[in-house]
Amino acid sequence: MNLPRANKPTLCAEDWERGALDLIAEGGIRSLAIEPLARRMGITKGSFYWHFSNREALLEQALKGWEEHDFRNLKASLGGTDEPRERLCSFFRYLPSETLTHDVYSALCEAAGDPKVEPVLERVAARRMSYLAIAFEEIGMVPETAMHQARLAYSSYLGFLQLHRQHQAPSPCSKEMEAYMDHVIATLIPA
Repeated sequence: MNLPRANKPTLCAEDWERGALDLIAEGGIRSLAIEPLARRMGITKGSFYWHFSNREALLEQALKGWEEHDFRNLKASLGGTDEPRERLCSFFRYLPSETLTHDVYSALCEAAGDPKVEPVLERVAARRMSYLAIAFEEIGMVPETAMHQARLAYSSYLGFLQLHRQHQAPSPCSKEMEAYMDHVIATLIPA
């Protein structure tokens, strides 16, 4: 009988997926490699093969998990109230708190041409803009205008991510960030 060795962590597939997302967030999709990830996690790469057949399988599962996490975050940020303007404000107020999600998304955008990444980005962007457009319609915009406003709001979000990645965005919990979000909301969301 093989017993687990003392002081060696036992990892599940979700641990590997989370580790993969951390690596992607820090160094982009190209940084995801099994051996460095195993070293970082303090375990042999043999443990990896217990859960995944190869790097591509890990990437696929990590992307799936990230997309599900993003969907839950979207529902949390846009679903807390029936009042559409408050939902939109909540979406922008929630932005600074999700740094891993933003970092992974930014890294994925850099790898947009990858056949595993591109469909994920397309689904996530379409879902986010759809939620925004619905809220803008509920405010009273006609569907075409609501979609244009959703794209504009989403473009602001993408610009924020780029600034964040370049260390040009205000610190997440600062007064400057709060003032910036107030300005974004006043500019993008009709009173």
